[in-house]
Amino acid sequence: MSSMEIDFQEYQLRCQLRGHEDDVRGICVCGDEGIATSSRDRTVRFWSLDSSDKRKYVSSKILLGHSSFVGPLAWISPDEEFPEGGIVSGGMDTMVLVWDLRTGEKVQSLKGHQLQVTGVVLDNGDIVSSSVDCTLRRWRSGQPVETWEAHKSPIQAVIKLPSGELVSGSSDTTLKLWRGKTCVHTFVGHTDTVRGLAVMPGLGVLSASHDGSIRLWAQSGEVLMEMVGHTSIVYSVDSHVTGLIVTGSEDRSAKIWKDGVCVQSIEHPGCVWDAKFLENGDIVTACSDGVLRIWTVDLGSFADPVELEAYTSELSQYKLSRKSVGGLKLEDLPGLEALQIPGNSDGQTKIVREGDNGVAYSWNMRGQKWDKIGEVVDGPDDSMKRSVLDGVQYDYVFDVDIGDGEPIRKLPFNRSDNPYDTADKWLLKENLPLSYRQQIVEFILQNTGQKDFSIDPTFRDPYTGSSAYVPGQPSYASGISAKPTYKHIPKRGMLDFDAAQFDGILKKISEFNNALLADLEKKDLSLTELEISRLGAIVKILKDTSHYHSSSFADVDIALLLKLLKSWPLSMIFPVIDILRMIVLHPDGASILLRHVEDNDVLMVMIMKVTKDPVLPANLLTSIRAVTNLFKNTCYYGWLQKNRSDILDAFWNCLASPNKNLQLAYSTLILNYAVLLTEKKDEEGQCHVLSAALEIAEQENLEVDSRFRALVAIGSLMLEGLVKKVAMDFDVENIAKVAKASNEAKIAEIGADIEQLTKQS
Repeated sequence: MSSMEIDFQEYQLRCQLRGHEDDVRGICVCGDEGIATSSRDRTVRFWSLDSSDKRKYVSSKILLGHSSFVGPLAWISPDEEFPEGGIVSGGMDTMVLVWDLRTGEKVQSLKGHQLQVTGVVLDNGDIVSSSVDCTLRRWRSGQPVETWEAHKSPIQAVIKLPSGELVSGSSDTTLKLWRGKTCVHTFVGHTDTVRGLAVMPGLGVLSASHDGSIRLWAQSGEVLMEMVGHTSIVYSVDSHVTGLIVTGSEDRSAKIWKDGVCVQSIEHPGCVWDAKFLENGDIVTACSDGVLRIWTVDLGSFADPVELEAYTSELSQYKLSRKSVGGLKLEDLPGLEALQIPGNSDGQTKIVREGDNGVAYSWNMRGQKWDKIGEVVDGPDDSMKRSVLDGVQYDYVFDVDIGDGEPIRKLPFNRSDNPYDTADKWLLKENLPLSYRQQIVEFILQNTGQKDFSIDPTFRDPYTGSSAYVPGQPSYASGISAKPTYKHIPKRGMLDFDAAQFDGILKKISEFNNALLADLEKKDLSLTELEISRLGAIVKILKDTSHYHSSSFADVDIALLLKLLKSWPLSMIFPVIDILRMIVLHPDGASILLRHVEDNDVLMVMIMKVTKDPVLPANLLTSIRAVTNLFKNTCYYGWLQKNRSDILDAFWNCLASPNKNLQLAYSTLILNYAVLLTEKKDEEGQCHVLSAALEIAEQENLEVDSRFRALVAIGSLMLEGLVKKVAMDFDVENIAKVAKASNEAKIAEIGADIEQLTKQS
């Protein structure tokens, strides 16, 4: 046993503080007076020591005033103005409120931020606040004194150093050190959003990040220590004079670190939003189950055995209910009786529960029986552990049972892989016949939640005249695989527009090209014979969808399309955008285009160009569909997330357009964004998309599919709990009621889903 383990004592539960009706988001230790907490239930609570049992705290004040969920808190120690101390709180409602603890009343409402307030700190009597609106603001005696754009991306936290400077942390992955409004230093090193900050006395600054790591920085900017061990977003970090550090994470644990090593991990029944040390070294944690917990190393303060036992069993219940198989909750899977029902098509797969496991079966048409494929090991929701095979980590490792007394084979797969590629390589490696290929691909798609759409052949764009070309046909995809309780949510997978009239597109381009040739001033913009044949070759590759996994483009192909996009007259570029719309569905085409996006953002330039006056419907339609198709490629997720507000603002006018295809494309974009931002746990983005979806849903005269997709987006976002409260603020109940009364079956069904969500606590 190392000395480190000898001098570290394990923390045990001391008490649980119940009272909040939703996630506890923030903790503020108020000297010896008590603890203040903030919650998604819109309240701030103040807890004081229980005079009858010193182990416990009681809720002594509830501060009501925020209109949405509350986040950061700061303590004003007792002075003339606040004889019993005060609290500063920041909210999703953009407000900073100041409370007098003696009366429990709010004494100041500081209004000025445009978006959610993420941090509040006291600075010599002033209040400094940070926000998703990228600014830091300073307030003095209830009045704004100064404001500055401190980062180009949302700011997630702000703290004050003992030396007087401020430090901010942002979604741009950096920390900045401020002396007044001057940035003295930028700390670069995290690879994702910096979410939480704390002072490490005598050493420097601690930062917690979405990249899963915690760093300790010297004020000079050098990294003194990096702590890695969490398996998901780290939301908060705090330190104690003894040198211990505590962190709270999405991985449902609070971890305690000593000298850069994790010495204890405290599991919780939900994500840990915040964790703080009390002066005596006890730890307070804020959990998404609405309970505040205090942990201690002092034997005399441990909770009694009954409470400890109850907590242990609550944890194991919670973990069992989370166990998932191929993206489905184990407890929601059907039992073996489901295999009594014959399948509809050869190779159709079904996952059933056998004991504590999910087992996949495939329908054998010829034998009219379900063949066992094997156990589905790990689902995507089980973020606690990724599967390992031969020492390598994968998103999934499937057990595949070939039957005929053959041994069970392991099939590894990552979400970013091409299933056809994976199947081919695996069959070669396992020395199995390639005739199994389609079955393996189906199996991968099914078990990674990707195989869930059906084409509705009746859905078509109207075509007019023989040479008219209407950009693209939407392919109606309804991807629905959900818990049995809801019919249409959560939405899994992305929708795209993958039908194209390639001959019409080429015809239109050559028609435009001839017009340029005939125009003396624009003649030099026209295409050469060679370039025209290049376009033909590009389209040929795009038409051959069965070889998407092996076919490739040359960089000059993409460069040619981008050149036309840039140089051709505005009224002529829509067929070019339409080819790009299909290129992004091709794995190789998408990755070449990404390089051009990273160099100088050609996509953003295109979006700005087509959405500025004069706006031409054909340009708008092709470009919004192209952007929607980007969601099929995980490599574009970062770009889509980063540019979300510009993209949604640019296409917002599509909603007002009488063009049904535009409306459908816009609501599909919104639905894809809902799926992406839910997966990325991007709260601010989710709220933005929610308000856009609510706007669509409120339109009575929309085409059924546009309205349906917007409602599915709303329902899927509300499942997160993050945005459910915001939706309730926006009167989503009424929208659900109207939808439920619709005579369109699927609108009524999704209306019922949303209504059911609003009724759940």
